[in-house]
Amino acid sequence: MLERLSDTFSGLFRKLSGNATITEKNVADAIADVRTSLLDADVSLEVVDAFCDGVLKDSVGRQVTKSLKPGEEMIGIVHARLVQFLGGEAPAINPSDPLAGLAPTLPAPGASENAILRISPGPTIVMMCGLQGSGKTTTCGKLAAYLKKRGRSVMLAAADLQRPAAVEQLATVATQVDRDFPGGSQVHFYSEPDKVAEYGKAVGVAVGVCQRALAAARAKGVDVLILDTAGRLHVNDELMGELAGVKRLLQPHHIFLVVDSMSGQDALHSSRKFHETLDVDGIVLTKFDSDTRGGAALSVKHVTGATIKFVGVGEKLDAIEDFQPTRFAGRILGMGDVVSLVEKAQEQVNEEEAKKIEAKLAKGEMTMDDFLSQLKTLRKMGPLKQLLGLLPGVGSAMKDIPIDEKQFDRVEAMINSMNREERRKPDLIDVSRRKRIAAGSGVKTDDVGQMVKQFGMMSKIGKSFAGLSGADRSAMAGRLSGAGAGAGLGLPGLGRPKSTFMASPKSKFKKRK
Repeated sequence: MLERLSDTFSGLFRKLSGNATITEKNVADAIADVRTSLLDADVSLEVVDAFCDGVLKDSVGRQVTKSLKPGEEMIGIVHARLVQFLGGEAPAINPSDPLAGLAPTLPAPGASENAILRISPGPTIVMMCGLQGSGKTTTCGKLAAYLKKRGRSVMLAAADLQRPAAVEQLATVATQVDRDFPGGSQVHFYSEPDKVAEYGKAVGVAVGVCQRALAAARAKGVDVLILDTAGRLHVNDELMGELAGVKRLLQPHHIFLVVDSMSGQDALHSSRKFHETLDVDGIVLTKFDSDTRGGAALSVKHVTGATIKFVGVGEKLDAIEDFQPTRFAGRILGMGDVVSLVEKAQEQVNEEEAKKIEAKLAKGEMTMDDFLSQLKTLRKMGPLKQLLGLLPGVGSAMKDIPIDEKQFDRVEAMINSMNREERRKPDLIDVSRRKRIAAGSGVKTDDVGQMVKQFGMMSKIGKSFAGLSGADRSAMAGRLSGAGAGAGLGLPGLGRPKSTFMASPKSKFKKRK
């Protein structure tokens, strides 16, 4: 995510390191690379000009404080500008310490719910619009899952009568969210499949469907009504007329424009047209996890003036995040996003279970069943590489390192092939047991041995950590990291350290023969 921009900014900070003073010349030289990178990332020219001019203005002539390097000084300056351009309130820069205030803080409970208003009496009407292929229908399902997890009931209304199978797709999504996602509230579905045949033959068919969907939502006492309106391959008068009719008659509380993050400059043209007609108040960026350029995020906000509300970060229906300008600016600058990582963990981790695991670690009593449970929790949080990218400095270091997510499946298969006694006491697993487990899980015998060995190491490290203070834990983690410990990212079976075996002269001779 946003790799190109991150690499460019890292290069800027490196160029400035070693200078005693941030001057107009050395900043201009560094900014030239940033400018090229932004344009290459499909950021609009007007945004590029405004951003670069702002950074230059904020930085020129600034004396570097004794406690900081010029590169570090620039991080604070660029971070403030990025936050501003992404739609947040730019933090005030302290000349004596520009990095002050960059440490992330957890939001107040329920703060994220402000993205979608609570209306009394309900429902809150959310009108979704966008071009075909932008991921609009899937995003409707993601928003429903997002709201359900927060205890709000939802009705998904199929108002896209133009695209083939759009009604069926939304019905499938609604059923899946209602069945599979936590939360005590329901996800309802409203559609009029018979109206699909009438679409295009009569004026206002889709508008009428939306009106009746609103009546049904009121009758059921639903908190939020989400309207999945029709899209087109391109903006045209027919589309805009239909959407304007829905807005005029239903007066939605939110109009969200769904934008494909990978569409580049095309997103600017369509976003401007939608905003001129509908007065869009929120933007949802889809496929954000696949966008290595990041230009749409910077440009769409600037062109429309609308707030970026959410970003889609994967294909699954729970792969949606609140867009927090401060956090995403940190990701672009390689500062990570620890707060988002903590929030992901809080959603999946049971506090009581976590305390039990910690107690077992402290006593050295962690079992393979415990580890399997933790592994499943980790997988629910998202792809491992994406999670690691939220840690400061880790994302750039891991960008070229392949991570095989299928290794998780192999580890699960190995543990599931163990009997109850072996899971409880992995030390019992000898050669014959390894062969049986390997045969049952479809892996090599060495793989089983390696996993058991790494599990033993992890258990010992966990026991050592449990008895340390916070500062001592950090110091020990640093030493382990520097020594290259934690092969497989601390997860048994997920990586193998390079062999330290050195061939004997005799073996080399045999090999030559």
